[in-house]
Amino acid sequence: MTTQSREFDVLVIGSGAAGMTLALKLSQNFSVAILSKDEPNEGSTYYAQGGVAAVLDEYDSMASHIEDTLDAGAGLCHEDAVQFTVQHSPEIINWLVELGVNFDTEIDAKGDSQFHLTQEGGHSHRRVIHAADATGKEIALTLYDQLITYPNVTFFKQYVAVDLITEHKVGHKGNRCIGAYVLNLESGEVELFRAHYVILATGGASKVYLYTSNPDTASGDGIAMAWRAGCRVGNLEFNQFHPTCLYHPDAKSFLISEALRGEGAKLLLPDGSEFMQRFDERTELSPRDIVARAIDHEMKRLGCDCVYLDISHKDPDFITSHFPNIHARCLELGIDITTSPIPIVPAAHYTCGGIVTDMNGQTDIPNLYAIGESSFTGLHGANRMASNSLLECMVFGSAAAAHISAKGNPEKFNVPIPDWDESQVTDSDEEVIISHNWDELRRFMWDYVGIVRTDKRLQRARRRVMLLNQEVAEYYSNYHISSDLLELRNLMTVADLIIQSAIRRKESRGLHFTLDYPDLQDTASDTILVPPNFG
Repeated sequence: MTTQSREFDVLVIGSGAAGMTLALKLSQNFSVAILSKDEPNEGSTYYAQGGVAAVLDEYDSMASHIEDTLDAGAGLCHEDAVQFTVQHSPEIINWLVELGVNFDTEIDAKGDSQFHLTQEGGHSHRRVIHAADATGKEIALTLYDQLITYPNVTFFKQYVAVDLITEHKVGHKGNRCIGAYVLNLESGEVELFRAHYVILATGGASKVYLYTSNPDTASGDGIAMAWRAGCRVGNLEFNQFHPTCLYHPDAKSFLISEALRGEGAKLLLPDGSEFMQRFDERTELSPRDIVARAIDHEMKRLGCDCVYLDISHKDPDFITSHFPNIHARCLELGIDITTSPIPIVPAAHYTCGGIVTDMNGQTDIPNLYAIGESSFTGLHGANRMASNSLLECMVFGSAAAAHISAKGNPEKFNVPIPDWDESQVTDSDEEVIISHNWDELRRFMWDYVGIVRTDKRLQRARRRVMLLNQEVAEYYSNYHISSDLLELRNLMTVADLIIQSAIRRKESRGLHFTLDYPDLQDTASDTILVPPNFG
């Protein structure tokens, strides 16, 4: 059977803020394909509640935002990446406002309308611009509404990338990325997408953990594909656990925004007592790694299933106007946040490391870019500061678009690419292998490679992931592929990379906390893993 082939100038894998920003910013002389595993807005951007960190207030400064980011990053931020991102923040906000993003406003003392800014953990000023408690949704819908009017952009829904194609991989000189094999979920067939430029905007890998705030799409696909293609990855041991996810049997992956703590919400033990003052003088506004570890410590010390977040001391109208979605969702589950505390637990939230890129989003492979959460730019260091993630998506999406636009369209290349070969595979009668290995992976990652780590736990996880990787590789070789199999394969790869990175770091820094090495090393250095086929 001949593989269906499509050709575009630019192939964007992922339809969140990073990918859509790049598509909007590209010259419309480029033909662009955007792949989404589900509906275009079914990703982490859409569910982001808090906002976008930007220097917009006269009492704030670039220097302060840079300093706060460097401090949260625990000595591992790349200062050039931080400066680059922060300095572009006002420009990004202006662009979003021009596109029609409806950020919250308030009336100041002079009677003038101004943006309402909130404060989140690690920030020394109110600098988080937001649209109530659904900022990501507002941004995602606005970007999408703009893009669907662009005649040069085509969305492909229900498409899952299988693997990248490089010249070297198909037996030719050079190592440019020239496309990808992609599974069409509706037909079940693998299609060939040829492209001069390929952009990985696939988000993070928090689905590798049992408890996560992320949607189901966050399975580390871009990181795994880039690694298999020959790209280096960096700092994957730094997995951010959001301190406050709703704890309820019927609440799958529902985040309770950090903005509640920015507006005065208190963390409480089951007996109603406050505890953050024992861990950090910044109490509820400490960086996320500190808050998550404090909650984890108290839950283990007391043997309780959760702690509580209480904002009920604020005016009910204030709560419902600033946090309408959180209020509505909790109310559906029988929790009135205007009168009662919210049961919460930490959950895997953000992948701070990723595919090594330069400041244009260019990876180690020519014409392959990575932007957003799938990338490692050095911005976040050992711990991402709140609301810098959406900013990063749009700053580096813009930078990559400018870089590609400047390079222009190369002449048509005639590199033969073989059809997808399914001649040696059959339909599986052992789907239980996928579901069992999926559950086992996510559980041992949570237990052994979670908020608090030890050498013994990490080595135990490494042994398990190596065995499971062998099983999944054998399964992949013998049976027709499916979305679940592709995600499991990618999560196995990323889990192994996370564990290897964590084993290499012999210190506790930022989000990586190990009981065997509780102190900082004298020199801060990145953990860079190099694939066997690098170069």
